[in-house]
Amino acid sequence: MVPPVTRIILGVDPGFHVTGYSIVVRATGAVTVNDCGYLKMSSSHTLVQRTGQFYDFFQQKINQFQVTDIALETSFLGKNAQTFLKLGYLRGILYLLASQHQLNLSEFAPREVKAAVTGFGGASKEQVASMMIRLFPRLLACGPVERNDVTDALAIALCGMWHQQSTLAQLRR
Repeated sequence: MVPPVTRIILGVDPGFHVTGYSIVVRATGAVTVNDCGYLKMSSSHTLVQRTGQFYDFFQQKINQFQVTDIALETSFLGKNAQTFLKLGYLRGILYLLASQHQLNLSEFAPREVKAAVTGFGGASKEQVASMMIRLFPRLLACGPVERNDVTDALAIALCGMWHQQSTLAQLRR
């Protein structure tokens, strides 16, 4: 029998003001949250400074926790095309980091993430947060505004983990 593979998934909910992140580890059937929180970037900094800060922050997390996978949410074009474009920069940085560190990268639509963790693709951020807090009570330590960014990132990381599990199961058949 093949021993279980340890996966360390970095889930990211990118944002130019607040980016939520979580690092989830799946080993021997158990799922633990090794780290979670948020990166705040000041709107008084230039775009170049903020993208550099984003890159440095996630480069450090990948190295520190020996991340094997990155999971992120796909962007959607809302009311502001500039915001959509700028989120593309952050997503590009995550793609670059995945390439540099030879990591698997998975993307999930917001409705897919919500359906996976709550059973309903139209769930609110509060419903996602509530489910994540039930699964991982230590998330209560985060503040209310940032907590939604953190719980979204955790939900995204769990989708990445479940995606890896189903891919491995299919390969073993």
